[in-house]
Amino acid sequence: MIKKKKNDIEMMEKYAQLCTWCGTIDASLYKKYNVNRGLRDITGKGVLAGLTKISLIESKKENEDGTVTPIDGRLLYRGIDIHDLVNGFVKDGRFGFEETAYFLLFGALPNREQLKEFEGILAQNRTLPTNFTRDVIMKAPSKDMMTSLSKSILTLASYDNDTDDLSLPNVLAQCIMLISVFPMLAVYGYHAYNHYERGNSFYIHYPDPKLSTAENFLRMLRPDKSYTKLEAQVLDLAFILHMEHGGGNNSTFTTHVVSSSGTDTYSAIAAALGSLKGPKHGGANLKVIAMMRDLKKHVKHQDDPAEVEAYLEKLLHKEAFDKQGLIYGMGHAVYSISDPRAEIFRGFVEKLAAEKGYEKEFALYSMIEELAPKVIARERHIYKGVSANVDFYSGFVYSMLGIPEELYTPMFAIARIVGWSAHRIEELINCDKIIRPAYMSVADENEYIDLDER
Repeated sequence: MIKKKKNDIEMMEKYAQLCTWCGTIDASLYKKYNVNRGLRDITGKGVLAGLTKISLIESKKENEDGTVTPIDGRLLYRGIDIHDLVNGFVKDGRFGFEETAYFLLFGALPNREQLKEFEGILAQNRTLPTNFTRDVIMKAPSKDMMTSLSKSILTLASYDNDTDDLSLPNVLAQCIMLISVFPMLAVYGYHAYNHYERGNSFYIHYPDPKLSTAENFLRMLRPDKSYTKLEAQVLDLAFILHMEHGGGNNSTFTTHVVSSSGTDTYSAIAAALGSLKGPKHGGANLKVIAMMRDLKKHVKHQDDPAEVEAYLEKLLHKEAFDKQGLIYGMGHAVYSISDPRAEIFRGFVEKLAAEKGYEKEFALYSMIEELAPKVIARERHIYKGVSANVDFYSGFVYSMLGIPEELYTPMFAIARIVGWSAHRIEELINCDKIIRPAYMSVADENEYIDLDER
């Protein structure tokens, strides 16, 4: 355990003030030099930094007069609407993670023979090096599962004799292996922490090669290995809806940037994990859960729309919860009128809530989903449309499935590793230049002063 002495902290506070003094940039300079902060223009539109065939997000319609009209959000995986993709396997009662992963990686929907072969490849790769669980995962367990995941991913590189081989077959093999073992690394990392840091029972369940990714996750997580088909189906759907979301999100852009340098797959994915770990990217569903917990503490009658609406107003006025002025799970950087992922997810969440006896909880979520956009429009004067995003419901789903909160962000990673892999491969195929954006220096020139004269 790294312990920081009080004197060290106090000294660093002094130096931190110097960092603030020398590091602060006049905000007006960004406008003066036409710098798009966060790589987004003044309207919120992302600066075009690359091309991709992997996915498309639509939220606006551009009119002939140059204006834009908000539309219901659309998400397309390699040209297929996410609604159609999901309906394709849901109507057959099939799990879709493996099929969708194949589609994102290889650009075509698999036939039965191809799907069976790919499922077999994933099953064969659901294994870790000898003693890896004991020597890596069980040693120095962390309560931060994203840190645990990153440690495991980077350590796996030392077991690979071809770590730095950037040939497409080798990179593809590395990506498929990581897609296969991510659930194991996350679950085993949690069990190690739960045992060594919390003193609870420790158990390791091996994955079953006959089961899907979602089924294996629940099998490995739960002491009795049991789950219902609906539980596994809802988890499977959650993985698919989080699997990919365009090249412009922070972690996927990180994958492109780091891959452009020519680094290895393990380093690129670890960098993406570091990005996703940030609460502005991967922690939204945890914020929703914490917000709902606070609501239940302060709203006496949770079935009363007036009381719930009053709490939402307090959130926006920075008078409740974390006083950040946000209703978590509402709104999105790209979508306005609707998030197609949330629309798809909602119906399955309702079914799971009925199976689990969480009907009242679901009713509260539904009420907030209806009230929040109206409150935001009234209090913030935003009329372009604000809707629930997928994270509004995902934390609720994970809580109903008994998944510990430490695994909420890793759940995102288990899904998004597929998108990261597809984008890494696309970057290696198409781009021969390192991604290197420009930064303008706005520092004044200074003269060197001799030490005795300072």
